[in-house]
Amino acid sequence: MALAAAGAMAQPVYRQVDKNGKVTFSDRAPTASTEPGSGAQGGPSSPANAGLPYEIRQVVQRYPVLLYTGEDCSPCGTARTLLVTRGVPFDERTVKSNEDIEALQRLSGQGSVPLLTIGSQQLKGFSDAEWSQYLDAAGYPKSNSLPAGYRNGLARPLVAQQAAPAPRAPATPATQSVPPAPSSEPSPSNPAGIKF
Repeated sequence: MALAAAGAMAQPVYRQVDKNGKVTFSDRAPTASTEPGSGAQGGPSSPANAGLPYEIRQVVQRYPVLLYTGEDCSPCGTARTLLVTRGVPFDERTVKSNEDIEALQRLSGQGSVPLLTIGSQQLKGFSDAEWSQYLDAAGYPKSNSLPAGYRNGLARPLVAQQAAPAPRAPATPATQSVPPAPSSEPSPSNPAGIKF
């Protein structure tokens, strides 16, 4: 009887993840029809996040990082370097046109860059210590643990430019609606008053 139990325990167990993220375990090897999906959870940057370590994927899903930058902006370059050096996956939006500036003002209440959002928290202006504190609180690693070939997506304009504008009634630029950041109040369990 012990020999039969040992044989049963030695059988391989296969873990399968379907395209909806449902995990199943089986003693049968996956077939082509049960190939795992990408494992990513929707969103515009999901394909890039699919190759990230599990812990970082979880943080990115809960608190995505978005950097708003401008041309000839030294603090923007320093901010980008901090995120890359620290290994924080992020999307970047550039503010170049008047439409971009107007969209940034609606989003943050000001038109200056750099602006960093971590989840729903907005950080205006670059401060290494402050940004690091918020990234730590969100759960991002303090040192780069991204795969060797990982690259962040290309910077895109804040407002998508239309290739050939057709004559029609003026349209408002399509921007991502972000709720205003909640006010931060310090507490004993959160001395910095960080809210996401």
